[in-house]
Amino acid sequence: MRPAPQKPLSERPAILAPGLPRLGLTYKAAGVDHAGKVRAIRALVGQVTFRRRGQGAPVGPSGGFAGFVRYGSLGIALCTDSIGTKHLVARALSKFDTIGIDCVAMNVNDMICHGAEPLAFVDYLAVPRPEPALTRAIGVGLNRAARESNVTLVGGETAVVPELLKEFDLSGTCVGVAPVSRILDGRNARPGDVLIGLSSSGCHSNGYTLIRRIVDRAGLSYRARVPGLAARTLGLELLTPTRLYVRPVLKLLGAVRVTGLANITGGGLRNLLRIRKGLGATIDDPLPVPAIFDRLQTWGAVSDREMYQTFNMGLGFAALVREGDEDEALRVLSPHFKAKVIGRATRGGGVRLAGRKDVRFDRY
Repeated sequence: MRPAPQKPLSERPAILAPGLPRLGLTYKAAGVDHAGKVRAIRALVGQVTFRRRGQGAPVGPSGGFAGFVRYGSLGIALCTDSIGTKHLVARALSKFDTIGIDCVAMNVNDMICHGAEPLAFVDYLAVPRPEPALTRAIGVGLNRAARESNVTLVGGETAVVPELLKEFDLSGTCVGVAPVSRILDGRNARPGDVLIGLSSSGCHSNGYTLIRRIVDRAGLSYRARVPGLAARTLGLELLTPTRLYVRPVLKLLGAVRVTGLANITGGGLRNLLRIRKGLGATIDDPLPVPAIFDRLQTWGAVSDREMYQTFNMGLGFAALVREGDEDEALRVLSPHFKAKVIGRATRGGGVRLAGRKDVRFDRY
């Protein structure tokens, strides 16, 4: 029997401390305008028109989670990403041994969305001044994530730029490979395909500008103990590293007919729209929402729509499989983390949470 749907976040019992102001915060008000970012990216991409021919020519999806160039019968995949402002929470706690995991995860989790196996990784660390203790701790996380994802760290760059930065910034680039004939571009996804949700480990590495604004304006401390959270303090909860999906998803690709994959990062549920243009999804049995999101929403009086378009809300990754393959897919995935059928692909380009008119997204 399917469990009863969860109540909207706004209808759940409030844990807001007495006297704390109702803030009504949004990601845009915190300083990140998603629509403005999309316009800026389009302006940049509009100027980048040169393409090689033959070896190195583009192949595969355009505007997806990773890009490909042709090398014989292979597609060489590339993607790049950073940990955003999560590093500012790490600085507040002087704890840097997990953010290297985030840096690798934000890249390899994107790459597998198109069926590519990540092979190698390089990091870029920009600092205002050399800090050996900082770089050593970051290396611990990079190495741990590389081992878990079976990716070789082939090098990187550390730049000392005191006139540019007051705080360090960490990003990375991943290289992978897939046979051209097996690049997953969403073209085989169709209405009725089963949508499987893979649980997140928490906030991953997205929405931290809004998170930090909520914490600051609510007068909270990263060292505070918050009832109901798995970690000992709020800060440690927020530093929970991004989950690595590489090995289980690559195993899934070899076991069933996967028609689409999506990494649920910045943009929340809107990332499902990146599987294929014109294909939508309805989520009627979502994964449980981790307690940290309930807390953040209450402290910041953030709307349900804003939560679902900013955070993963417990859905860290999603897979579309053919109807009839869902049981085998769950058998492959479930030993690694919570996975369950959460909905289906639909005709049309919208993503919606069933029973919630205010949680629907028609474009990324």
